[in-house]
Amino acid sequence: VLRTFDSMISANCTEELENAGVDVWKYAQVKSVDKTSTGLDINVECSVPGRKPTVRTIQDVDCLLWAIGRDPNTEGLNLENLGLELDEKGHIVVDEFQNTSRKGIYAVGDVCGRALLTPVAIAAGRRLAHRLFEGQEDSKLDYNNIPTVVFSHPPIGTVGLTEEEAVKAKGRENVKIYSTSFSPMYHAVTRRKTKCVMKLVCVDKEEKV
Repeated sequence: VLRTFDSMISANCTEELENAGVDVWKYAQVKSVDKTSTGLDINVECSVPGRKPTVRTIQDVDCLLWAIGRDPNTEGLNLENLGLELDEKGHIVVDEFQNTSRKGIYAVGDVCGRALLTPVAIAAGRRLAHRLFEGQEDSKLDYNNIPTVVFSHPPIGTVGLTEEEAVKAKGRENVKIYSTSFSPMYHAVTRRKTKCVMKLVCVDKEEKV
């Protein structure tokens, strides 16, 4: 669950889903779906690290909602004929100033495959416009501290590096972690408690958050 987020956030989200009665299948990928007279059969391959992969079937499913993500719709545009470099998924490769591999052609937004958020695309477009039309040669978007939210229960909000990213960038000895957990007042008197978690990831001697 939320594999690209900080491990503590991912673990807490998974725990809260399970506490709410959601059956979470970890390390699983849907391989096929079969329609039957009683519903849908979902064939799932479970690949737990250190174990041999197994295939299991969830039978008689009423409804399947499959979040498959997004892919760039660049196929068929013949971008390679323009000399534009694409990555293996079809995203247009750009530098920090949104320049493509072809001079005079720029790309912003989801098609670049980085921080797939509408406000980010708008901000990147504005920085590019400032550079091209207002002479601000150093105008570019800083992708390092973009806030992200997940409309889950409890809701999730992040900004900056995860602990794993900070350790990779700065080294474990230069990273200090402050974390806490608590039950919010909304659930103070309820039988089933919802746990909220918070983490500060600080780097270097000044402990920059």
